[in-house]
Order: sequence, then C-alpha cells, then structure tokens
Amino acid sequence: MIDTEFAERFVHEWIEAWNNHDLDAVLSHYSDDFEMSSPFIIAFSPESGGTLRGKDAVGAYWSVALEKFSDLHFVLENVFVGADSLAISYTSVLDKKAVEVFFFDDKGKVVKAAAHYS
Repeated sequence: MIDTEFAERFVHEWIEAWNNHDLDAVLSHYSDDFEMSSPFIIAFSPESGGTLRGKDAVGAYWSVALEKFSDLHFVLENVFVGADSLAISYTSVLDKKAVEVFFFDDKGKVVKAAAHYS
C-alpha cells in the first residue's frame, strides 16, 4: 500500500531528478521491465501505439526528450495517493498541464506509468 510519506518522498525525488536532467536518477524509480504510456511517445515511436516497455526503450526516449527540451522544468501541483498507485498533476514541457499515474511493485518501484496532457 502507498502511504502519504512514500508518495511525497517519491514525487519530490522524481521531480528533482527531472529538473536536474538526471536520467539515471529518473530511471532509478522504475523496475527494469516497466511500461510507460504517453501521447508524446507516438512522435518518437509511431509503431509503439504510445507505449514503451523496459528501461532501455524508455530511457532512449527520455534521453531524446531531455535533449529536445533542454529547458525542461516540471512544477508540481498536486499528489493523489491510491492503494498501489499515485497520481500527480504538474506543469510539464511547453507549459502543458500534465497528470501522471504510477503503479508500484512491492519493492516501491514503478511497474507501469501513464502520462496525460491537456
């Protein structure tokens, strides 16, 4: 079960890693075979249908994103805690509003995440 303390720590570390453009720190929050879904993935890999699997595939995608958006800076708005998941709302690249949902394994690593944008 996800508690508020875990959620706050995870989100703080996750936002800080992204804002520092530290891909290794970002990826440290995920299991080796995690699944990431995002409408932005389609632009990088149209055949993926918007979903990539595994640290190698997602890491390559995020590396390109960090190069493309060299001024990337996320601003956290809210944290929502579920039973085995959490969701955050934040301001993302291009000033887009984002909601991202993370599902965790019993070791506290993300096994599945989905990003949504307005």
